[in-house]
Amino acid sequence: MSAGAPAAAEGDTGGVRAALGGLTTRGRSFLAAGVAAMVCAYVLGQGDLLRVGLLLAVLPLVCVAVLYRTRYRVAGSRRLSPSRVPAGSEARVHLRMDNVSRLPTGLLMLQDHVPYVLGPRPRFVLDRVEAGGRREVSYRVRSDLRGRYPLGPLQLRLSDPFGMCELTRSFSAYDTLTVIPQTEALPAVRLAGEAAGYGDGRQRSLALAGDDDVIPRTYRYGDDLRRVHWRSTARYGELMVRREEQPQRARCTVLLDTRRTAYQGAGPDSAFEWAVSGAASALVHMLERGFAVRLLTDTGNSVPGEGADGFAGSTQESADSAGLMMDTLAVVDHSDGTGLSPSYDVLRGGNEGLLVAFFGDLDEEQAALAGRMRQRSGAAVAFVLDSKAWVTSGASAGTVEDRLRLLREAGWTALAVPQGAALSELWQQAGRQRAEASGSGTNGFSGGWS
Repeated sequence: MSAGAPAAAEGDTGGVRAALGGLTTRGRSFLAAGVAAMVCAYVLGQGDLLRVGLLLAVLPLVCVAVLYRTRYRVAGSRRLSPSRVPAGSEARVHLRMDNVSRLPTGLLMLQDHVPYVLGPRPRFVLDRVEAGGRREVSYRVRSDLRGRYPLGPLQLRLSDPFGMCELTRSFSAYDTLTVIPQTEALPAVRLAGEAAGYGDGRQRSLALAGDDDVIPRTYRYGDDLRRVHWRSTARYGELMVRREEQPQRARCTVLLDTRRTAYQGAGPDSAFEWAVSGAASALVHMLERGFAVRLLTDTGNSVPGEGADGFAGSTQESADSAGLMMDTLAVVDHSDGTGLSPSYDVLRGGNEGLLVAFFGDLDEEQAALAGRMRQRSGAAVAFVLDSKAWVTSGASAGTVEDRLRLLREAGWTALAVPQGAALSELWQQAGRQRAEASGSGTNGFSGGWS
């Protein structure tokens, strides 16, 4: 949730020319009628008509002077709820206006600037706001396209009671709405090497609580007596306890291929947008299952980029990690690279755990390079998109099957992604492929799906 910093708009900013430029159609009509009446009164020698003309001409000028001299001090703020939404979902924007002056305001008209992607520009009319009073209004925004969209500035129009003049004041506060990719709930396919508490093959590591944490350590107030190590207690002459254990988090790298040459078409239904949403779904799913996760692109950029080897380590909250990676996916775009070498250089350090990749079109060279990535990870699952088939709504080309075969020979669990496919179904299909491979004794998938 974000809030725009309060800003103030004062009625005496701007010059007299700007104030005269704020005359409405009614005010200009009164002024023109008054001048015309005075000219006619002078020509015809009609004193009463002259007084009427003066009244018509002076009234809008008096309204301009009063509005120009009135020191309205109005503070405005904006709050987004929420500030990060999936594509296709709505967010609500709350606007709050506070009259911090000692005088009541006249009629106020609010207008907030929003990008056209989020919908029409919202406008509100507020009645007289008493001194120290407050008014709150809200509107909804929605976008089918991911991205970061600025909201603001908020504009305030001041009007006199007769509607002769309007002055516009702008606030300086901006807010940003982040539209993240849509995510899909994935089935709980069990993975070999998961973190403890998430299936078989649990591993545990020592959790050091300080420099004094040795095996064994001195009893501390509050320690469980069941952890007392009696042999060491007898040896040292004081109570000694075994040090604690904590689960060791398994690792998962989600690789997103963003090469411009690997995708055709554009828009919410394009192959590239499917790959971005798929990567987001995989990240959220693996974080929920207790993995230490990172997002890697073909350019070699890794998110979050901190902690152990760039992973979202156990000391970092999963929610914060997911938010950071989702913010990255909200603005990710095509890269100008033509190969996967930068990402391979990052992965060849080894000890990557599970590797989940979303590839676009692969030529033979890039497929071979992707195959070598499998050697640096415990298990590897690839979703390969044939973007040409997405554009033409046709079947996958034979070259895609060749690339899948190369990846499978290298030890990947590789699947083609047809147009409009649901990732949850492909996720289950990958699990079945792994189970079949394990049953047939294929050792290329060791440490993969179980």
